[in-house]
Amino acid sequence: MPIHYPDILSEASERRSFSYTTKDAILYALSIGMGEDAGGLPFVYEPGLQLVPTAVTVLGGSIMPPLAAGPGLRKSSFDFPKVVHGEQEILIYRPLRPADTLFTSTRTISVEDKGEGRGAVVVTETRWTDEGGVDVAALVNTIFARGDGGFGGPRAERVQQADEPARAPDISVSMPTRRDQALLYRLNGDGNPLHADPAVAMRVGFPGPIMHGLCTFGMTCRAILQHVVGGDSSRIFSHGARFTAPLFPGETLRVDLWVDDDIVDFRAVAVERDVAVIRNGCTALRPAAARSEPVAAPVGAAAPGLS
Repeated sequence: MPIHYPDILSEASERRSFSYTTKDAILYALSIGMGEDAGGLPFVYEPGLQLVPTAVTVLGGSIMPPLAAGPGLRKSSFDFPKVVHGEQEILIYRPLRPADTLFTSTRTISVEDKGEGRGAVVVTETRWTDEGGVDVAALVNTIFARGDGGFGGPRAERVQQADEPARAPDISVSMPTRRDQALLYRLNGDGNPLHADPAVAMRVGFPGPIMHGLCTFGMTCRAILQHVVGGDSSRIFSHGARFTAPLFPGETLRVDLWVDDDIVDFRAVAVERDVAVIRNGCTALRPAAARSEPVAAPVGAAAPGLS
């Protein structure tokens, strides 16, 4: 039985330091297409360089299990070929620098047993802090472990997320992807062969390598940066969404945006197949007049519209 409950709720990583450079920031921005038009220049060119907020999903290292179990506790494991990224949320407590040295740690915060043959939902939280322990950013990471249900954990149904607004999108952004984009994105640290090797992709049921879900996630943030906040990354407080289908390199991604004051709902569609690849997206913005002020919020707090 790979998941041991309730031991899994005590799994965590040690707090460790990490550093990233302007080169790392630029590589990430290029890998989500920021260099394709003039509006992306502040994210790929050193003078006045800004960090794309969703870069927090890669710059601190892996945000996914496995984690270490506490003393005397059983260590859980997963059937990793059947694990998929279900949801992702980031929270930015102060504007991010284009290069920095910070600290990170990850812990398991919840687990849901869908039942034998139905899988499990595991949620972890990753915290970024500065040297003094002040929160800089947080990531709430949800995986669906399709092969690991039936371990005797809680089976309460998760809160159903609301669909996108019923009206037509206020903005739709078309983003062609490159056939080699997943090969570029993997240089950020995710070397899963599913995104590079056709034979591996076919063994798990795909016609070819798929785009990293977090690459698509970053592209939705790119749409908001370039078409809602005028390229001001400091206005992004939170950005979260649910992954619903893969995007294939070379396809066109359309990001639909609904803007209501400082809340932006979004979804992303693979145009050629008319398939939604990201749903239930929600971004909370800092008010323009207060965007330079740090935001105090408890780590793990959900963005408005997300659960």
